[in-house]
Amino acid sequence: MTNGTTFPPKTFAAFWTAFWLLMISASLQDALRNPAIHWWEPVLWEGSSALIATGWMLLAIRVRGRYTPYLAKPLLWFGAYLRWLPVVVVTWIAAAYTIRTGVYAVMGRTYQHPGWGFVVVYESVKLTIFTNLWLGVLFGVDSYGQWQVQRHRLLQTQKALAEAQLDQLQGQLRPHFLFNALNTVSALMQTDVARADRLVTTLGDLLRISLRTHGNEMTPLTEEFRTLALYTDIMRERFRDRVTLDWQTDETLLDVAVPALLLQPLLENVFKHGVERTVTPVHIEVGARREGSVLQIVVSNSGTLLAKDQQDGVGLRNCRERLSIIYGAAASLVVRNEGDRVAARIAIPLAGAMS
Repeated sequence: MTNGTTFPPKTFAAFWTAFWLLMISASLQDALRNPAIHWWEPVLWEGSSALIATGWMLLAIRVRGRYTPYLAKPLLWFGAYLRWLPVVVVTWIAAAYTIRTGVYAVMGRTYQHPGWGFVVVYESVKLTIFTNLWLGVLFGVDSYGQWQVQRHRLLQTQKALAEAQLDQLQGQLRPHFLFNALNTVSALMQTDVARADRLVTTLGDLLRISLRTHGNEMTPLTEEFRTLALYTDIMRERFRDRVTLDWQTDETLLDVAVPALLLQPLLENVFKHGVERTVTPVHIEVGARREGSVLQIVVSNSGTLLAKDQQDGVGLRNCRERLSIIYGAAASLVVRNEGDRVAARIAIPLAGAMS
């Protein structure tokens, strides 16, 4: 890797070798049909060209890092290389014809070639085409490598941003959640010290679970339900004999990982909108089941129904944002009236939720 550009040397070397073997093979086949040409002559012609071309290509690859900033501007990139084309042409002709002349002399023959004027023009045109062809290949390889590097950096940046957003969203839950619990304890301190003491103990258990999930975006469903149970115990002390809670859970799903503290805002909404606003008993149901490859979690309650113009609060917006960051469009949260009940339904892809 040079200056952040990925380059596959083995693949390129194999492609380069195959190209020159093909060139030598084609030239050899043409020569075999001409009895005046020995088999080693086309091998020498193409072999000498391959040797010099390889030297120049290795040099082009070695210095390509300095041209990486020009990949976004192809004309500048090609221009930076092609400015050396006159030097390539001169050295190519000098080296190739020197090698061929020397080998012919060793074989006791004379290397015959057209006049130098024709040689210079012919080799210049051929080398221009050849150079542009292989620079195009090199440009494609380096552009793809640079795209991979940029894509990796973008993914890393997006991941870091998502993690920061998740930390912020999860951090918003804890103070809000703690405030509501302490508010309940405070309401009982002056009227029933024994009950308040039990609530403080329960709150301590709840905070231990909350601290255990700190820094962990995901938690097993069983831990999430444990949090809900403790929170409900606290709230039921406040609304005595007015709240019942039933669990309808597929036990095979309890080890599935879900976002930590995802469900607590849903239960908080039940108490805020469904329990506090009525004096009648409220029945709460929490369930989890599998529907194909989707985990369906439902928190529903009787009591006050949703108003038609009711807007999402901080808790629901927080839940939706976290689901979107973790699962994208594959997860959803829907809150709606269903008959005489209000239901909050979360859908999470099981493949992405398994721990």
